[in-house]
Amino acid sequence: MGCRQLSMIVLFLWVFQFPDKTVVSSAVEEKGTVFVYGRAAVGTVDEDFICATLDWWPPQKCDYGTCAWDHASILNLDLNNTIFQNAIREFAPLKIRIGGTLQDLVIYETPDQKQPCLPFTQNTSLLFGYTQGCLPMRRWNQLNDFFSKTGAKVIFGLNALSGRSIQSNGEAVGAWDYTNAESFIRYIVQNNHTVDGWELGNELCGSGVGTRVAASQYATDTIALRNIVNRVYKDGSPMPLVIGPGGFFDAAWFTEYLNKAENSLNATTRHIYNLGPGVDQHLIEKILNPSYLDQEAITFRSLKNIINNSSTRAVAWVGEAGGAYNSGRNLVSNAFVYSFWYLDQLGMASVYDTKTYCRQSLIGGNYGLLNTTNFTPNPDYYSALIWRRLMGRKALFTSFSGTKKIRSYTHCARQSKGITVLLMNLDNTTTVVANVELNNTYKLRHRKTSQKIARTSQMPWVSDGETQREEYHLTANDGNLHSQTMLLNGHALQVNSIGDIPPLEPIHVNSTDPITIAPYSIAFVHMPNVVVPACA
Repeated sequence: MGCRQLSMIVLFLWVFQFPDKTVVSSAVEEKGTVFVYGRAAVGTVDEDFICATLDWWPPQKCDYGTCAWDHASILNLDLNNTIFQNAIREFAPLKIRIGGTLQDLVIYETPDQKQPCLPFTQNTSLLFGYTQGCLPMRRWNQLNDFFSKTGAKVIFGLNALSGRSIQSNGEAVGAWDYTNAESFIRYIVQNNHTVDGWELGNELCGSGVGTRVAASQYATDTIALRNIVNRVYKDGSPMPLVIGPGGFFDAAWFTEYLNKAENSLNATTRHIYNLGPGVDQHLIEKILNPSYLDQEAITFRSLKNIINNSSTRAVAWVGEAGGAYNSGRNLVSNAFVYSFWYLDQLGMASVYDTKTYCRQSLIGGNYGLLNTTNFTPNPDYYSALIWRRLMGRKALFTSFSGTKKIRSYTHCARQSKGITVLLMNLDNTTTVVANVELNNTYKLRHRKTSQKIARTSQMPWVSDGETQREEYHLTANDGNLHSQTMLLNGHALQVNSIGDIPPLEPIHVNSTDPITIAPYSIAFVHMPNVVVPACA
């Protein structure tokens, strides 16, 4: 039977299985091949690779006339919401980074803190548009209980502007005054609370946002944080990570910082808002443009090279990534279409050995994984959860031969045999019918100089006798890219009346059949019968 005939049968069975669902019709069909290099991993991620952020923004935070934060701040979130708790538990664990612009204005209400503990107040004449704010220890205790109950792993962003003065040229000068930060860290340890990592500052590196700190001074301050952590945790408490600088990538700044911070740093974090401002009318065009998506690989590669060529032991993290800055865009960054950008970022980060990827935000703004007002999951939440369940730590180099509108990534399967292939079809009319083949050699597409390497595999894969694979096809409700309802294999993903996250059930397909990727759709394909050396 030919591939075209087979694919039409698959489409017919799809319609037959889900007759009450809208299926995107396809006037065009193309064949393609997914080539997976399975001899060795090209990148390795943390077990808790998926991370999301909680921010400090108060309800008064508005962008372009829209106030999208409501009660999503660290200081006012409803920690008793059942959906919120369940959404975090599902990741077992979810890494949560506490931070954002206002973290460099926060003081901590520790016993030796003499200043009054007051909330942020909007004042457009001040740095970042707000007065200094305070984290009450009563609120921190509530947060600690919440994180413990939901199994979250916490990365806490510290105020790195304390003690500095801001010059007329925008530079923040002087050493970091860590008195209050050290007092807070001691409070954590004395009360047997758990923080898995301490991150110094937010967006103060390079040109900075609002203000900046020189790389040499930042390295000195990072060493000071390392010394504090070593002192406070010396009596047997689990040693947390020291992380920085938490800002936008600047090659010269990062090079100097990593070399001068020496071995004080465990992870170096950068932020990604590569789609531009949320007000941009062309966000969807960028998301669906493979050439535009490819551009971020330049920065991933650059940071990887800087790390490899420096004396640091730090690994690369993405500490905050919202795609479109200034809170994103309603019905884009919280809708189905954003999963094309988000999953492509997760795949690309993995290939370049990025250990953790923190999405801005878990909740808040127009780019939250959860709805800001009712906590129900947005489409990207389900994309992240399926990634978490199917994609293991080892990333395999993958390429696609055929239409340029297919994005392809492969990992060793998580906690099971075989591999999981992620395919995304950015085309609105073309159905792609793809076979998977294994390679023994590969070539990174972005290298300036490389020789052409022939594909050497004769077999599509080696089978251990199993006959079926699992497929998870994600589409937008009614085919509308702006929809906030995601369909899994034709069924809407929705929490039930008591706030439970829905089960994520695959369909089972004969392993010898090609994979059919409908227009504007995403497919995770778990192939338990594919045996490759990298995943042994």
